[in-house]
Amino acid sequence: MKRLGCLGLILGLAAIAALFGVMQSWGGKGPLAANTSVVVPQGASLTRAAEELEKAGAIGSASRFVLFAKLFGGSDPIRAGEYPLPAGISQADLLKLMQGGKTLQRFVPVPEGLPSVLVQEALMRAPELTGKVGVPAEGSVLPDSYSYERGETRAAVLARMQRAMDRYLAEAWKRRKPGIAVSTPREALILASIVEKETAVEAERRTVAAVYSNRLRQGMRLQADPTIIYPLTKGRPLGRRILRSEVNAVNGYNTYAMAGLPEGPIANPGRKSIDAVLDPAASPALYFVADGKGGHVFANTLAEHNANVAKWYAIRKARGEM
Repeated sequence: MKRLGCLGLILGLAAIAALFGVMQSWGGKGPLAANTSVVVPQGASLTRAAEELEKAGAIGSASRFVLFAKLFGGSDPIRAGEYPLPAGISQADLLKLMQGGKTLQRFVPVPEGLPSVLVQEALMRAPELTGKVGVPAEGSVLPDSYSYERGETRAAVLARMQRAMDRYLAEAWKRRKPGIAVSTPREALILASIVEKETAVEAERRTVAAVYSNRLRQGMRLQADPTIIYPLTKGRPLGRRILRSEVNAVNGYNTYAMAGLPEGPIANPGRKSIDAVLDPAASPALYFVADGKGGHVFANTLAEHNANVAKWYAIRKARGEM
């Protein structure tokens, strides 16, 4: 009897030790030596996901991982996507990661006012995207940060950017203020691109939009410097002063040489510039010039504007810029 009691105790201790070992294997530090990522394909089973984890060195055995997952991991399904795996991640945490769908997020940033030639470059530089895209239509992309997953096509990401602009412009147009100077969403987009390139100061956008709206109503030329530059560089920085011959150049964009709006946008305007055009400030201003502090000073008359220009020139001379 004593021998049977001792044998039972030994077996019990062995079972406890085995269970402890299993739990340590499941919840303890895993074999992954360095941070990496792994992709779980769309529609993949737990077995297929385990095979990918084994290939990446995150687990020692795919079959054992599947067994432990069924015993200890609950019934929640795993989700497809690319997952970031820190070194030493446990098998338990691997399963939680995939069940929670906390995939690795990659982004293509599109700042406000970025021209389409640079949007294309940003997409082509983005790592882990596939395929090629051409330069999108100017003004067709809504500035934002766009997430993507490894293996996604550049065309698909660009399509999301363009759908976002279509949606936002349509929604903003419905909210437009009565009596604005533009008569179509396309005109709003064009004018918003000019406002976007003329000021980076959020508090000024609606006043800049008011200046150009007032000029449109009165049949005055917009005389926006960025519209001179756009046909020369397609929105890239000019890198020098504008030449007199360029000020006088006649084309579809130069608002010094023609009245009305350019033939198309000169950049991809952001939400706030679109909103400013559709709800400009209640201002009679017709002119503005830099104030030397990163913003602008506005004027209602040409005489006031000329005085402001003289002050700006004096600032530039004091800085040694003239």
